[in-house]
Amino acid sequence: MDIQNITGLDLLSPLSEVELAVYSHAVGQSGVREGEVVLEGISREEVERAIQRLLERRLLVAVGAVDTHFVAVSPEAASDELAEPVARQARLLRSAADRLRDELTPVYEGGLARRLRRPAVEELHSVEAVRDQLTKLAAQAQFEVLTSQPGGARDEDVLQESMRRTEELLRRGVQMRTLYQHTAQFSSTTAAYVDIVTALGAEVRTLGDGFMRMIAFDREVVVIELRNNPLGALVIREPSIAGFLIDTFDRMWGQAEEFPTEHGRDQAIFASDKTKEDIIRLLVLGEQDKVIARRMGMTVRTCQRHIAKIMERIGAKSRIHAGYLLRGYDGNLPSAVTAPDSESDQDF
Repeated sequence: MDIQNITGLDLLSPLSEVELAVYSHAVGQSGVREGEVVLEGISREEVERAIQRLLERRLLVAVGAVDTHFVAVSPEAASDELAEPVARQARLLRSAADRLRDELTPVYEGGLARRLRRPAVEELHSVEAVRDQLTKLAAQAQFEVLTSQPGGARDEDVLQESMRRTEELLRRGVQMRTLYQHTAQFSSTTAAYVDIVTALGAEVRTLGDGFMRMIAFDREVVVIELRNNPLGALVIREPSIAGFLIDTFDRMWGQAEEFPTEHGRDQAIFASDKTKEDIIRLLVLGEQDKVIARRMGMTVRTCQRHIAKIMERIGAKSRIHAGYLLRGYDGNLPSAVTAPDSESDQDF
C-alpha cells in the first residue's frame, strides 16, 4: 500500500506552534475550556482552531456532559487510536491474502510439479504418438501456433488429418502462421487447404529453401522432426532452444511471399522464377541434384529438368561451365533464364 494513499495521514504530521502551545497548556492545566484559554501572542480564533485540530488528532478528548471541557491524552494512546482504522484494514487484507495463498498454493505447486516432471526434450518414435501429442498441444494452445512445412506439396491424407485440428484452433481465435515452399502453390490439394484456412484467419506464406519442418505452440513448445526418423518427432520445451527455433521462423517469415489466392499463369511464372533463383543459388554452392531436389520440395527428375533448362538458357555445356557462367550471380536472374517458356517449365 502506498503510504500517500492512507486516509488520515495528515493527522500524523507535526503539530504547529499554536497546536503545540495549546496541547502543552492542556497538559499543565489538567484540561482546557473553549473560550477560556488565553495564551500570550495567540488570538482566540487561533486557539479555537488548534483545539479542533487537537481533537481530530485524538490529543484532546471531551469530558463532562457539555463538550466544552477537554483534557489532554497521552501521545501513545492518541497514536494507537489514530492507527487503529489502518491497522484493522491491514488485518483484513492480511487475512484475505492468507486465504488466497492457501487456495492457490496447491494449484501452483501441482502445476510446478507437472512442469518439472515433463522432460525438456522428448522423443516420439511413431506417427500415432506424434499425432496424439500435436492434438494435445493444439487443444492447450492459447494464442499462437506457428508451422513451417518444407517439401513442396503436402499429402492429401496429412492435410485432412490436420484440418480438424486447424479449424478448431482458428475458431477459438488462436493466431496461426504457416510457411510452405514455393512449389506447394502448384498442388491443387494444398492450394484448396490454404483457401479454407486463410478464410478462417490463418496467414500462409511461401519460401524457396532454408527452413525446417516444425510446429510451435504459444512460443513455449516446439515440435520438430527426428533427424533419423521422419515419422517421429522431437518435442522441445527448453526455453532457450524453443526461443531460437521460433526466432528463426520469424526471420524466415519476414523473407517469405504471401501464398497467392490467384493461381493463374502470371503467378505460375513468378513462382517459377523464384524457384529458379533458389536452384541457381544451390548450383553455385555445388550441391548435388538429390540435395537440391530435397531442399526445393520437388522430385529429382523435376529438379534435373529445371537444371537442364537453366544450363540450356545460359549456354552451359556442363555443370562446371554453368558454375563459371553463374559466378557473378547476385540474386538477380539472368534475363535468359526468365524468358517466357512453355507451360512445362512451371511443372512442379
